[in-house]
Amino acid sequence: MHKVTLIPGDGIGPEVAEAARRVVDASGAGIEWHVHPAGEAQMAVSGTPLPEETLDSVRSDRVALKGPITTPVGSGFRSVNVALRKEFDLYANVRPLRSLPGVKTRYEGVDLVVVRENTEDLYAGIEHMIGDYAAESIKLITRTGSERIARYAFDYAVANGRKKVTAIHKANIMKCTDGLFLDVCRGVAAEYPQIEFTDEIVDAACMHIVQRPEQYDVLVLPNLYGDIMSDLCAGLVGGIGLAPSANIGKDCAIFEAVHGSAPKHAGKNDANPTALILSAVMMLRHLGEREAADRIEGAVLSLFAGGERVTRDIGGSLGTSEFADAVIEEMSK
Repeated sequence: MHKVTLIPGDGIGPEVAEAARRVVDASGAGIEWHVHPAGEAQMAVSGTPLPEETLDSVRSDRVALKGPITTPVGSGFRSVNVALRKEFDLYANVRPLRSLPGVKTRYEGVDLVVVRENTEDLYAGIEHMIGDYAAESIKLITRTGSERIARYAFDYAVANGRKKVTAIHKANIMKCTDGLFLDVCRGVAAEYPQIEFTDEIVDAACMHIVQRPEQYDVLVLPNLYGDIMSDLCAGLVGGIGLAPSANIGKDCAIFEAVHGSAPKHAGKNDANPTALILSAVMMLRHLGEREAADRIEGAVLSLFAGGERVTRDIGGSLGTSEFADAVIEEMSK
C-alpha cells in the first residue's frame, strides 16, 4: 500500500482531484490517500495558503498528487507551487507532451519530453530595486544544479527508451550562466554515448519546434526557458489542459496538472480532469505501479480516440465526474 498526500487545491481543483482519485482507486493500485488543504481559502483558516500539516504530510509520504491552486495576491507566498518546490528541493520539472487521438491540432505525431531545472535561474527570486528607477534580477546557474538536471534528463532518456537529448540555452550571449549550463550538459552527455546529444539556442529552438516538432525527443533547459518552452510544447498537442507534469526531487515527488484553478468554473462540473488523471499516471509509474498506470492511460486514450465520451471542451458532452466514470468503465472492459 502506497501512502500519497492528495492536495485538492481550490477553484476546480477539488473536482478534478476527486475525479483523478476515483480513477486511481479503480485501477487496482494500492493507494492510501492522506487529504490535506492548500490554496487561497486557507488564508482565513491558517494564515497561510500552505498549512504546516500539509507540508508534514508530504514530508512523511514523500509523494503527492496536487490539484491547481489559486495563489493569494498581496499576501502569503508568491506562489504555492514555488514554495513546494523550494521546501522539498524538487529540482526536476518533467512534462511529457504527445499528440492525443481525437484532439485536433495543427500537428500530428508529437512525442517529446521537457525536462526543466526547477530551483534556480531567474526564478530563484534574487531581485531588488535600484533606487526608484530600475530593478535588478540575478540569474543564478550553478554547476551542481546544472549537473543534476542534465543527468536526470539522460537517465530519463535511458529508462524510457528515448534516443536523443537536446540542451536549450542562450550561451552565445550569456556566456557565464548559460555557458556553464551548456558545458555541464556536454560533460554529462559524454557519459551516455548511447544517447544522441545536441544543443540549440533558445530562440532558434522556439522557431524550429513549431516547424518540425518531430525532430525533438527530450529537451533539457534552465528554469525560465523551460517554463516558456513547456507551455509552447503543450500548445502543439492541445493546450495545458491536457498536459501532465511531475516535480521530482531526491527524496520527494509532487505530481500536478499545469493548468490554473479557473475559479469561475468551480462547482460547475465542467472542467476537464485529463491533465490531473495523466499526472496520476506519472505518479503510479514513479511508484512502480506500471500495470495500473497503463490501464488508466489506455482507457483515456481509447476514449479520446472514440471522440464521443469526452468532456465538452474537446467536443464531447461529459462533465468532470462523468468523464471519470467513463474512464473507470473503459478500464473494466
